[in-house]
Amino acid sequence: MARLFGTDGVRGRANEALTAELALELSVAAARVLGDSGAFAGHRPLALVARDPRASGEFLEAAVVAGLASAGVDVVRLGVVPTPGTAFLVNHTGADLGVMLSASHNPMPDNGIKFFSRGGVKLDDDLEDEIEQRMSEEWQRPTGGGVGRVTEDPGAIEAYVAHLVASLGADSSLEGLKVVLDTANGASSMTGPAAFEAQGAQVLSIHAEPDGLNINDRCGSTHMGDLKKAVVENGADVGFAFDGDADRCLAVDAEGNVIDGDQILAILALALKERKGLHSDTVVATVMSNLGFINAMRENGVRVDQTKVGDRYVLESMNANGFALGGEQSGHVIMSEFATTGDGVLTALHVAARMVRTGRSLRDLGAVMRRLPQALINVPGVNKTRAGIDPEVNAAVTAASQELGTSGRVLLRPSGTEPLVRVMVEAETDQRAHEVAERLAAIVKDRLSL
Repeated sequence: MARLFGTDGVRGRANEALTAELALELSVAAARVLGDSGAFAGHRPLALVARDPRASGEFLEAAVVAGLASAGVDVVRLGVVPTPGTAFLVNHTGADLGVMLSASHNPMPDNGIKFFSRGGVKLDDDLEDEIEQRMSEEWQRPTGGGVGRVTEDPGAIEAYVAHLVASLGADSSLEGLKVVLDTANGASSMTGPAAFEAQGAQVLSIHAEPDGLNINDRCGSTHMGDLKKAVVENGADVGFAFDGDADRCLAVDAEGNVIDGDQILAILALALKERKGLHSDTVVATVMSNLGFINAMRENGVRVDQTKVGDRYVLESMNANGFALGGEQSGHVIMSEFATTGDGVLTALHVAARMVRTGRSLRDLGAVMRRLPQALINVPGVNKTRAGIDPEVNAAVTAASQELGTSGRVLLRPSGTEPLVRVMVEAETDQRAHEVAERLAAIVKDRLSL
């Protein structure tokens, strides 16, 4: 049986795979597991519950709140708040538990449930597995005054925006900078513009009118066309695109060129190194990071610690080793001085501040690395659990790696959130990368088809 939790919580099509009943059971089990672990010892537990603007988040929020309160947990409903805002507020308020309802960059019909423990940290695999095991168990329900109470916090957004602005320091005005923000009709539609305007930037917002149905709809960090056009047509200095829950950020320079997560990570790594804030001169990235990023960091005296794909694994390495910066090519960037998870608006603010401080364009800053052409093919309809054990697939990957040598690489991995296998190839030319990727994808399809 497949594991319920993926690389980033429980995710699926709302009201099919992810039902109100499942949301309630998960919340009850989470409260019981954390309570039994001693996380609630000696006090009445408190949980914060937030969501992105998806229509399904409304009924799922009601189910989560009901489950937690029925388990004796007091609940504060935050309403629509970005995922990193939820993590911050859990830590800021001293809450015992946080729940975020979002499917991040996925289409509107999907949704997801992410849990944060005290301090705003995502749960580890063992705790998630225990929650899954405890679902639907018989248990002694609290009654009377033992049930949880439910309230709301109308000031949550303001507290989070104040935190974002404070992270830049007192001498980091963005006055004179013209910025376009694509908030993906998502959770940052208020917080993104508010934070930039508070620092004096001239802001044009696009896709910032969420209606519950239009989140990530041909906009945001997965669809950059409108942002490119808006930056160029309005003569902006920079554009930033967030996803639905605003835990990732990609950028566009003044000429309309995309600056991806690896380039953003490189820009911030060198900025931190200059300030002697890059612990052990190390940045954390995943195995999906472009080889050009690895090469650029080496040339600038920065070591790269690579982890499995998923910002939770980046964060685990950062916490274990005291590293200050980590991230993913997709735009999840974690700045541990200010956040416990990827934060798109925080990332954008610090990139913009770097532009102002240095007087350099984003294109110039991003040129620190030469991005090797990369081909990524998603192969659906396959048994992803056999991706690393099929002998013919493994032999094909080894042969392709030897063929590319030091000028490229191959990565084949099962998706943690979708039923497919990802084939990624980097090479000196785009044509070469696609040739090898298509050949490997065909072998994966042939060997692993269901």
